Formats: sequence, C-alpha cells, structure tokens
Amino acid sequence: MTDDQTVIEPPDTPEPEPKPLREQVKDAVDARDAETLVALLDPLLPSAALRQLLLLVAEDRDVLLGLIPTKLAASLIVEAPVQAATDLIERLPTDRAAEVLDALNSDLQADIIGNLGAEDAHAILAQLHPDDAADVRRLAEYEDGTAGGLMVAEAFKFPETATIGSVLREIISEDAEFERYRGQHPYVVDAEDRPVGVVSLRSLLTYNRSDKLTAIMVPPVTVDVKTSLDTLEDLFDEHNFFGLPVVEEDGRLVGVVSRAAVHDAALARSQSDSLKRQGVVGDELRSMPTLLRSRRRLAWLSANIVLNIIAASVISAYEETLAAVIAIAVFLPMVSDMSGCSGNQAVGVTMRELALGIVRPRDAIRVWRKEATIGVINGIALGILIGIVAWVWKGNPWLGLVIGSALAANTILAVSIGGVVPLLLKKLGQDPAAASGPLLTTITDMAGFFLVLSLASLMMPLLI
Repeated sequence: MTDDQTVIEPPDTPEPEPKPLREQVKDAVDARDAETLVALLDPLLPSAALRQLLLLVAEDRDVLLGLIPTKLAASLIVEAPVQAATDLIERLPTDRAAEVLDALNSDLQADIIGNLGAEDAHAILAQLHPDDAADVRRLAEYEDGTAGGLMVAEAFKFPETATIGSVLREIISEDAEFERYRGQHPYVVDAEDRPVGVVSLRSLLTYNRSDKLTAIMVPPVTVDVKTSLDTLEDLFDEHNFFGLPVVEEDGRLVGVVSRAAVHDAALARSQSDSLKRQGVVGDELRSMPTLLRSRRRLAWLSANIVLNIIAASVISAYEETLAAVIAIAVFLPMVSDMSGCSGNQAVGVTMRELALGIVRPRDAIRVWRKEATIGVINGIALGILIGIVAWVWKGNPWLGLVIGSALAANTILAVSIGGVVPLLLKKLGQDPAAASGPLLTTITDMAGFFLVLSLASLMMPLLI
C-alpha cells in the first residue's frame, strides 16, 4: 500500500432503536420472562405500571400477574379502581388470588371481596389465615362511605400496661406486619379493647423507656363505625390527624380510618357522581369487555332518545310559528341551555346538602321556596340581558320581550325543579346523582321551547 492511499473505514452500523415499553412488556409476557417483567415494571410509578398492565389483553394480564412477585402484583391492584381490581383478582387462580389479596390492606380486601361472587369470595377467603378472613368478612358488612367501610382493621394498639420501650421495639422491628400500621400513632386500649388514649410518636423519644404509655397519652378522638364520609371530612379539617380510631357501639376499637382514605373516598364519590350525570355507570375503563361497556352506556342513551323525542315534539307543534319568525330558532337553544345551567346549580346544592344530611325529602317545600326566590332574581336579570341582546341583534323590541320573558320564566322553573327533584328521587329510592340530570334537561327543554314558541304565537303580528 502506497503512502497516498487512504484506508476507508466502514460506516458505523446504527444501533437499533429500542422497542416501545408496551412491546417489551408483551414480549416478556409471551416469553414468560418474570425477571424482565420485574426489571421493566418495578422502576415505574404504580400508575405507569398499571397502564402497561391494562394495555395488555385479558389473558396476558393474567399471565403477568401470575409471573411477577406478589408485592409488585399487589401494588398494581392497589392502583386500579375497585371494580377493575376486582376483575383482575377474579380472573386469577384461587391460590394466586389469595396470595395477592393477602398483601393488601384490609379495607381494600373487603372492597374486592364484596364485589366478587359468593363462590369466588368464599374460595379465596378459605385460603387466608382465619383471623384475616374474619376481619375481611366483618369489614365487608359495613356500609360504603362510612368510617367502618373506609377503615383498616389493623390498629397500632397497646395495653395500658405497655411501656414506651415496648412501642419503640415494635417500631424498629423488621416485622413485615408493621408496614400496615404506617402513619398511625400508638393507641392505648383497656382490657375491653376500648381506646383510652393516643400517644404522639414524638413523645416516645422524650421520655424514659421504662415509663408507661398511660403517663404520656392524651384522650383520643374516636368515631363510630357508622360515621358518614362528610362528617369524617369535617373532622379531618378540624384536626391535624393522620388517622382516627374507629369504635363499635360498645366502644371497642375495631380499626383506624386514615386521612388519605377519606380524601380518596371523597374524590371517588365526586368522580362517580360526575360520571353518573353523564351516563357512565360504575368504574368503566377501556380495558373492560367491549360488550359490557356498550350495554352499560346503551341503557342511558336509549332512555335519552325517548326524552329528546318528547322535547322535540313541542317544536313540531309550532312549525308554523318557526317558519314565520325564523329568528326564534336562533334563541331556542339559548333559552333551554341557560335555564338548564341554572337548574344544574340547584341540583348541585341539593346533592351536597343531601350528602351532608342537612336536607331530607320531607324538606322539599322549604327547598322549593328558597330556590324559587333565587330563580326569580336570576331569571329577571338573565331575561333582561338576553332580551336586550335579541332586541339589538334583530332590531325588534317585541322579540326581545318574548325571549327575555321565556328565559325568566324557564329559569324560575328550572331552579325550582333542580332543587326538588333530587329529594323526590331520594324518597322514591332512586339514585339522585344519576337521574336528576336527564329529568331536568328534558323538562327545561320542553318548557323553554313551549314558552318561547307559545309567546311568539300570541305576539305573532308584532314579530313579523
């Protein structure tokens, strides 16, 4: 080779781009590679790991949950909505389902067991320790949205004879069960298991280890198992507690309800009510079977077809009026929509007061009087505003009078109905959150169309 010759280096071979995480997880599932699955999912946030699980088809989800360690599987179940968590557990073999369930806190165990069929629930509970199974059965009996339904059965409790040293030894122990008490203060109970005091964790470090807990405890704030979610929210707003001991009617300590559990329950209730008003029933996820999701939605949509036909029939009765004064068609949706917004405000207030226990169905007349007063004030104000808009826009003051009067009257009607309908539905045993919206929308649409079109028909000579 001569000096003027140069060596041509072969071009670098580009490294192949890594597969998307979804494909990597799928490949690991297909290969039944548990080690790779752990390496892919364990570093992720629980919500991100759950997303990867739900992106798989149902059969692959079963395989994944069967391959990964129980603790990691339990973290995915904890992150899922209760219905989705139930579906995931239900599909697992009984022994694996029991393993994963045993790694959960007792409150979530009870929620899942309560959603399972009787046969599946019995089979899984039979695999648990008898004491744990008894706790789950007991918790499952409490009503949702109460302290009993939200609490965990595990309480960090000690007898009156216990010393500070015994608590500290429990805290520094490597007992896996202690993880279930995380965030709880030590509770002191008497011989009947009734809470008589609570000890600050900070106080444990400032007194002698030989001192008894009774020397540094303060009286506990307890709640009954039937205490409502709204009352619990108020208590946590008033007190800077991480948790509250829950007692039965006889005063026995049966569990602890945490601030986080109350916050999550309140958020879930708000989301559920919002979804119900939009016609979505239950914890729907797109990972659920398509036919199940379709069936749930069709029940709502089919009912709304009937309600909309009723509202549309009012318009068809006034076709001649619409043909003569076409400008009215522009304002029809405004009148119905604005009245509906006013009515929904009234529904929201009544739903809130129902949840707080401030009103009952028997208070319907009182609620109507208060809402009607608001309706008159707001109806007149809104009627004047839209009346001026119609007058200026179309140059006809009589059109403004028709539209403004219709909106004012319909607003009064909407807030009156919006305030009372949830109470009537409650009295009839129906779900106010799910049914109030469609009823209100149909009534305000029908009334709005009728008021505008009937007033326009009466004043036809002045509008043409």
